[in-house]
Amino acid sequence: MQTSKSSDSSIRYSALCLGSLFLLLGLAGFVPSFFTASPEFTSEPGFGYIFGVFPTNYFHNAIGILVGVWGIAAFTSLSGAIVFNRIFALLYAAGAILGLLPFANTLFGLTPLFGNNIWLNALTAAIAFYFGFVKSAEIGMSSSSNAQPSV
Repeated sequence: MQTSKSSDSSIRYSALCLGSLFLLLGLAGFVPSFFTASPEFTSEPGFGYIFGVFPTNYFHNAIGILVGVWGIAAFTSLSGAIVFNRIFALLYAAGAILGLLPFANTLFGLTPLFGNNIWLNALTAAIAFYFGFVKSAEIGMSSSSNAQPSV
């Protein structure tokens, strides 16, 4: 059985890893060697594919950078990491669902949520859900079961 210290650090490191991943993806969208322009004409500024796989635009890259910086900052405290993982899980699960809907797969014209972004958002949302809701609940239960009754 894991101690609560290792659970604490796993929750914090999940925020750090998710933050680092999205920071790197957001920055990669602005680096021409990692960015492939869309083969079909589009009037959307900066639309293309990161590594030729993930559809993106300037707004999508900026969101990735902001989420990445937030995840790295959340690593500094357990409560911050729990809040980050919970909000990340809810937002990115919603993004994956919206990506499946034809009328909302561009977030109503703002940013692409379709294609490979669907599975990336779903997978990272599942990871954040596990560490934000399941692991944090284990910490709460283990600390309450170790509490000494007062006399």
